[in-house]
Amino acid sequence: MSGAATPTVRFELERRIGRFDATALVVGSMIGSGIFIVSAESARLLGSPGWLLLTWIAAGALTLAAASSCAELAAMLPRAGGQYVFFREAYGPLAGFLFGWATFLVIQTGTIAAVAVAFARFLGVLVPAVSGAPWIAAGRFSPSPVQLVALAVIALLTASNATGLKAGTRTQNVFTAAKLAALLGLAVSGLFFGHPGSVFSGTGFFDARGASGQALSGVALTTAFAAALVGPLFSQSAWNNVAFAGEEIRDPGRSLPFALLAGCLAVTVLYVATNVAYLRALPFGAIQHAPEDRVGTAAAGALFGAAGPPLAAAAILVSTFGCVNGLILSGARVSFAMARDGLFFRGLERLNAARVPAAALWLQAAWAGLLVLSGTYGQLLRYVISADLVLCVLLVLAVVALRRRHPEWPRPYRAPVYPWLPLLYAAAGLVLIALLLAGNPGGTWPGYAMLATGVPVYFFWRRRS
Repeated sequence: MSGAATPTVRFELERRIGRFDATALVVGSMIGSGIFIVSAESARLLGSPGWLLLTWIAAGALTLAAASSCAELAAMLPRAGGQYVFFREAYGPLAGFLFGWATFLVIQTGTIAAVAVAFARFLGVLVPAVSGAPWIAAGRFSPSPVQLVALAVIALLTASNATGLKAGTRTQNVFTAAKLAALLGLAVSGLFFGHPGSVFSGTGFFDARGASGQALSGVALTTAFAAALVGPLFSQSAWNNVAFAGEEIRDPGRSLPFALLAGCLAVTVLYVATNVAYLRALPFGAIQHAPEDRVGTAAAGALFGAAGPPLAAAAILVSTFGCVNGLILSGARVSFAMARDGLFFRGLERLNAARVPAAALWLQAAWAGLLVLSGTYGQLLRYVISADLVLCVLLVLAVVALRRRHPEWPRPYRAPVYPWLPLLYAAAGLVLIALLLAGNPGGTWPGYAMLATGVPVYFFWRRRS
């Protein structure tokens, strides 16, 4: 296989992540705060309960299609870095580096920052002292309590993961089980105890309408659907993070495909059920105009009364804490793999006595912390969504590229309906990218610009190595 020679290190990564741990990492990394929030924006864009549910179903179907392709690659190349390695082998080292660069610069660290801040903000519901904005006095910047809590969460979970895989996976397993129980409880309560069932029997169930009340059809409906799909897709992102730790998973040929497919399927079903519960618990207008888009909190209030918002806040705290842990655990493996190939800071390829890349973990924490303090992570993530879609399309097409380039490589798992499923996903992804470019160019092209900044950086590291 291609790639620069691996330098000698004191320790080697060890395969200590079992199948259950890997599945918990998929589920726990996917479920953050998005499921509790983004339905409001999608509902406003489409103005229809039926079309809202279709966005979540479509997002789940696209995620499963991509996961089935990723499963073939991960089982075939169970190496640290996951998608970085897949791109390096399929398209060359520059493509691999650009993925790793975007992951470190924004995708992983920005998501860590965003979810840590979400944790802190929902903690403010239970602890009012955790609120307020940053302030500047006498020319000195003072971070807000929300930022301080977010920094503390990042530091705590980074320190925990630096002690070894056992601490990271145990934290992930516990919080994944807790968040699944909490979200399942909300979904079941809404399905069985929600009251406005007429939303499903009304004639306007699939009557799509824009923000100003105009009927949507044809190109207008397609464009609105594409925009409404962004939030659900982003809420189901990070499913590929388990492949970043592929070198540490036991029996990767079986465990990685199982974790990816079972984890993504479970989250898809749960997300759709939760949105059905929202529609059972709340009038559609209440979903569209939930305070601060907190649909989950509004639904819990409708179902449980005054106890609902604190219960929802507690569920989101559990969900976001576990999500940050999964993102931290897996993300550092990409920087580690790049450094091992001589394409990132020297020293990040070293493992500590616990056989984990502690230096890469702490660099990731430092950059995510800077994003928290800068407050720019939200806009950066909005910009990078378009670039992330391109990376997903390239991931799926890597299956086609590697089957042609290396048909002799052993494939413990093969993507189903090949090549039609990968090609269909790629076509759908390209259409979605084109619609986003046409409908929101100002929020789309900066993502490609950020990705392109990695080109000169790549050649800089190549010269150094």
